[in-house]
Amino acid sequence: MARIVMKFGGTSVADPERIRNVAARVKREVDAGNEVAVVVSAMAGVTNQLVAWCQELSPLHDAREYDAVVATGEQVTSGLLAIALQHIGIEARSWQGWQIPIRTDGAHGKARIDTIEGAELIRRMRELRQVAVVTGFQGLGPDHRVTTLGRGGSDTSAVALAAALAADRCDIYTDVEGVFTTDPRIVAKARKLDKITYEEMLELASVGAKVLQTRSVELAMKEKVRVQVLSSFAEAPGTLVVDEDEIVEKALVAGIAYSRDEAKITIRRVPDRPGIAAAIFGPLASAAINVDMIVQNVAADGTTDMTFTVPKADLPRAEATLAGIKEAIGYAEITADRDVAKVSVVGVGMRSHAGVASTMFRTLAEKGINIQVISTSEIKVSVLIGAEYIELAVRALHTAYGLDAA
Repeated sequence: MARIVMKFGGTSVADPERIRNVAARVKREVDAGNEVAVVVSAMAGVTNQLVAWCQELSPLHDAREYDAVVATGEQVTSGLLAIALQHIGIEARSWQGWQIPIRTDGAHGKARIDTIEGAELIRRMRELRQVAVVTGFQGLGPDHRVTTLGRGGSDTSAVALAAALAADRCDIYTDVEGVFTTDPRIVAKARKLDKITYEEMLELASVGAKVLQTRSVELAMKEKVRVQVLSSFAEAPGTLVVDEDEIVEKALVAGIAYSRDEAKITIRRVPDRPGIAAAIFGPLASAAINVDMIVQNVAADGTTDMTFTVPKADLPRAEATLAGIKEAIGYAEITADRDVAKVSVVGVGMRSHAGVASTMFRTLAEKGINIQVISTSEIKVSVLIGAEYIELAVRALHTAYGLDAA
C-alpha cells in the first residue's frame, strides 16, 4: 500500500464528463489498496474569467477581495469531484484550504504556504479509507481570510500536501504527457523526457515552462517529494522529476523555455550613487512585485539607465510604485515595453561544457533576432527579445542544440 497525492489541472476537470474520468482514475488507485488525497484546480477558463471581472471593475483592486473571488473556482471543482467519487462507491469528502487548514503568509494573491496540518486527513485515510479532495491554489492567511498562491498554485498545494502527508509520490496530471524539450505546439519535433532533475525543472518553470509552477518544484526539491508529470487523457508513462544522482547521462541542454508574460521597464538618468538600486528595488519588493532580468548601463554625467523586467500583470503597479518614489530618486523618466518575450536554454550539462551561450547568441544572430537583455545562472542562459520573434527563436535553438526528435 502506498500513499499518493493526485493533482488534476483545469483541463482535466473542465466539465462533468472529465470529472467522471478523474473519479475513475482515483478509484483505480483506491482499488489497488492505496491511500489517496486529490488536489484539484478550477475548471479550465474559470479562473481567467474571475480574474478578468476583478480587473474590469478595478485594475488596482484590493488583493484580499481578489482572493475571495478567484478562490471560488476550486471550491466548485472539489465538491463536484467528491460527488462523482461518492456516486461510484468511493468514500470521499471535499476540503477547502481553510478547513485543513493550509496556513499561509499574508501576501494575498501570491501567498506562500507556511504549514499544513495533515493529521486529520491521515486519520481519515487510514481509518475510514476516505479520499480527501482538496482545493488547490488557496489557504488561510494570518488575517483569517482566504489567500491564493498565484497562478499555477495548485501544483504547490499538491507538493506541499504530499510532504505534509509523507506521501510516497505526487502525481501531477495535466493536458500533456510529461515534460518535453520545449513546447510541442511550437516545435513538432519536441521530445518527451523520461526523467529530469529538480534543478532543471526549477529553471524551466522559472523561465516560462507551464508544466509545473516554480514554487512547487522548489518545495519538491527541498522536501524530496518524488513528482511524476503525466497526462489525464492518456495511459502513457510520464516524466519523473528526480535528484540529479538518478540521471547518469546529463544532456548539455535539457530544454528550451519561453515566456510571453514579460514587460520591460527602463528608468532613465538615474543618479549614480551608492544605495540607488536598493532605493528602487526595495519599494518594488515591498509591493510584492517580482523583478527578473536587470541591466545597469555604464554611468555618464553622474547618471545611469537601469533596465529590468517584471510580469506583465504587475506592470501597472510597478509603474505606480516607481512614480511614487520619483522625487526621492530623482530619475528623469520611465519607459515601459510590453512587446517583449524571454527565451531560455536550460541543462545541468552546462556545468561541464563551454560554449552554450555562444551557440545561443550565434543562432539568434543568424535569424536576425536582436538581443535586448541577457541573464545567466549555472545551468541557464536567458535572453529578452522582441515578442514577434519568439517562435522562430525557440525552433532555431531547439535544432541548434540537437534536441529535435528523429
